Amino acid sequence: MPLSPEQQAEIDALRASPQPTLRAVAPGMEKHLYTARPVLDHGFVRVIDYMGDDAAICQAARVSYGKGTKSVQNDEGLIRYLMRHWHSTPFEMCELKLHVKLPVFVARQWIRHRTANVNEYSARYSILDREFYIPAPEHINAQSEVNNQGRGDVLQGEEAARVLEILKADSARCYDNYEAMISGDGQAGLARELARMNLPANIYTQWYWKVDLHNLFHFLRLRADAHAQYEIRVYADAICEMVADWVPAAYGAFEDYRMGAVTMSSQMVECLRRMLKGEAVTKENSGMSAREWREFEEVIA
Repeated sequence: MPLSPEQQAEIDALRASPQPTLRAVAPGMEKHLYTARPVLDHGFVRVIDYMGDDAAICQAARVSYGKGTKSVQNDEGLIRYLMRHWHSTPFEMCELKLHVKLPVFVARQWIRHRTANVNEYSARYSILDREFYIPAPEHINAQSEVNNQGRGDVLQGEEAARVLEILKADSARCYDNYEAMISGDGQAGLARELARMNLPANIYTQWYWKVDLHNLFHFLRLRADAHAQYEIRVYADAICEMVADWVPAAYGAFEDYRMGAVTMSSQMVECLRRMLKGEAVTKENSGMSAREWREFEEVIA
């Protein structure tokens, strides 16, 4: 199950006793507090706490002359200017703390984003639950023929069933052996910090992850992208929906200037100029490698 009974009881107790506050709150984010958003088969994302809102970004940007202009239109225009010109520190004034339950192999990708504070469930002290990520049949893919780190076509029929059976059987066998090794029934029992090495990478872990908005946008730009691995992208998609409710002006600018924008090399720009002048530009006369030309075609298609 995504939430343990103890976690659900803690959440229910927190929701039942709201506290008055004088700090700035974002109504859009308040609705996400203490609510676990299911992700994958056993995972979730939930907001633990947050700081700041769209106004906090503008306040930081205008610190040199106080409150200044304060209309919604002016605030949104300022935020879009900051995003468009790659300003970072005003967005760092907002922070988000999440509780995430995710497969270990997804966590290993996620932790590559080093500009966050992380505290993970410890298998040295605690026993991990018997919960594994088993992909749905529509997410069992062959290796891509054009991308060494991507998926190809979905496996079908007996091949898909064979792969799923292997994943389920190996997960169960590894956990059975894990339990047997740490058992104190008639034996000393192996230390948990050693027994965990036998567990597969699809077992679930949990962590608290706290990050400022600037670095969160960088994470989302990479992990909510269509080219990102599905299993981390669905977490990023869930976080995107929360952030859109939290800082709608900043998220709108992020969508326009990061997610919906493209970056071109100087060679790509030159080829585009030649095309606009009516010249027939091909892969052979573009001066680009085959892969870069393919990426260029994706941009202008």
